[in-house]
Amino acid sequence: MMKVGVVGASGYVGGELLRLLVSHPKIEITTVTSRQKAGEYVHRVHPSLKGFIDLTFSPLDIEKLTNSCDLVFTSVPHGKANKVVKELYERGMRIIDLSADFRLKNPKDYVKWYGWEHPFPELLSKSAYGVPELHRDDIKRSQLVSCPGCMAVTSLLAIKPLIENNIVDTDHIVVDSKIGSSGAGAQANAGTHHAMRYGVIRPYKPARHRHTGEIEQELGIVAKKEIKISMSPHAVNLVRGILTTNHTFMTRAVSAVDLWKIFRNSYKNEPFIRFIRDKKGLYKFPDPKFVVGSNFCDIGFDIDDDNRRIVALSASDNLMKGAAGSAIQNMNVMYQYDEKDGLNYTPLTPV
Repeated sequence: MMKVGVVGASGYVGGELLRLLVSHPKIEITTVTSRQKAGEYVHRVHPSLKGFIDLTFSPLDIEKLTNSCDLVFTSVPHGKANKVVKELYERGMRIIDLSADFRLKNPKDYVKWYGWEHPFPELLSKSAYGVPELHRDDIKRSQLVSCPGCMAVTSLLAIKPLIENNIVDTDHIVVDSKIGSSGAGAQANAGTHHAMRYGVIRPYKPARHRHTGEIEQELGIVAKKEIKISMSPHAVNLVRGILTTNHTFMTRAVSAVDLWKIFRNSYKNEPFIRFIRDKKGLYKFPDPKFVVGSNFCDIGFDIDDDNRRIVALSASDNLMKGAAGSAIQNMNVMYQYDEKDGLNYTPLTPV
């Protein structure tokens, strides 16, 4: 059994990681850390795990992690993960980081999108961007894997086939994203308590959202040139789930049959990509309601011929394919396990 630790395990993503790890056939959890919850049983913070894990949270101890783990997941806030990752990396540990601290390759992009200078820019080129559908070989070889942002991975998976087939204008792509409340994390603020969060469709950061940088970076790699993304997220009345409506504009005419072939060829044999475009029923296109609790990203499309527009739609669970699920999938790739190990769950319905 491979021994793993989770740093920052008391939040929503940390809890989701533990939920997946306790059922993984090849994993033993040896250490879970939390600065605020040190000494508490894990099930007191994550009640759903009672009977599955009997560990208590411990303070962060790099020496202990190094001695007791083969792999460490770091699930701490943006801007705080980099120091922990640096120390583990220098000790030869393999790390899967769920913060944004190693997603961007250009150090200047951290100033642009996050407002701070990266303290360890030399590590950025050594980190693999943790989307197996794009970088499986890099992930397999890497000591450090950086999991993607939830809205970033959901949108870029829908747009990538259009870019690699050179059928859309790369200077005018609009990403409209709707995300549930768990995407804001477990820490409360003025906009997260029930009276202010329930029943909303709240635009926030409608321009220059930080996930834009990831989407531009990754699609730019596919296109081999600079890509322009205009992204606007909205907080909606869900706990889990993301829907992205991605507006792209054709450079040449394509039919629905053409698009089916493009998407299927781009993701053939990918275990966590599903295509949703039905002619009957209510659920003709991707809907986050039907991916909750799973690692699937559902992708669909429609064509607006009058405006030469392809509407690429995608849905995921932000705590799964947008965070912990991607982390487990990356681990499986790194250690050449079956990619579905610990992830082969049907979505929860109804929710």
